[in-house]
Amino acid sequence: MEKIIPKREWSAAVRLNHWLTAVCIFFLIGTGLYIADPFTISKGETVGKMFMGEVRFWHILFGMSIGLLFVWRFYLSFFTTLYPDWKDFLAWTDWKNLNRQVRFYLLLSKEPPEHNHLYDPLQALAYAAYLAMLFLLVLTGTIMMGAGYGTGITALVYKVVKPVENWMGGLAMVRWIHHMLMWGVILFMAVHINMALLHDYLFKEGTVSSMISGTVFHRSRK
Repeated sequence: MEKIIPKREWSAAVRLNHWLTAVCIFFLIGTGLYIADPFTISKGETVGKMFMGEVRFWHILFGMSIGLLFVWRFYLSFFTTLYPDWKDFLAWTDWKNLNRQVRFYLLLSKEPPEHNHLYDPLQALAYAAYLAMLFLLVLTGTIMMGAGYGTGITALVYKVVKPVENWMGGLAMVRWIHHMLMWGVILFMAVHINMALLHDYLFKEGTVSSMISGTVFHRSRK
C-alpha cells in the first residue's frame, strides 16, 4: 500500500530567490543577445539613437541584480528558516547513487535513485556547474562594465578585478568567455526545465509546483 507524505522543503525566501533569478536570466539573455548582435536600428538622426545604450543599461541593471541574488542564495544555503541545503549541493559525491540515476535515465535499469537529499546527484552536479557559470558571468560582466569607467565606484571595482582580466587574456577574451557562459546557462535552463517536468511525470512528487507551494509529495510503501 502506497502512502503519500507531503513535506515542506522550500522556504518562501528560496522560492522568491528562484523566480527573481529566473526573471533576471530571461532579461539578461534577451538583452545580451541584442548587445552581441544588434538585429534592429531605430529611425532618426544618429545623435538620437540611444536604443543600444538603453539595452546596455537594463543588461547591467539585471546583471547587478542577479549578482545580489547569487549572494542571497549563498546565504540561504547556510541560514534559512526552513532547511539549509548547502550539503545537498554535494549529493553528486554519492557515486553509487549517481551511477544508479544515470543507469535509470538511460533506461538501463528500472531501479530509481534513492531520495536522500533535496537534490538528486545529477541535479546537484548541474546546480554546481550552474552556480559556477553564474559567478563567472557576474565576474566577467563586472570586468566589461568597469573597463568603460575611469572614475567612481565602478572604476575602483574594475581595479580589483583587472588582474582577472589579464589572467583571462584581455578584454576580448573576457567578452568571449562571457558570451559562451551565456550559452551554457541557456543549455542549463533547457535541461533544467525538461528534467523537472520529466521528474514530476515519473515520480509524481509535485516537483514543478513545489517551487510555488514549497511542498513536495514523497511516496512510501507500507
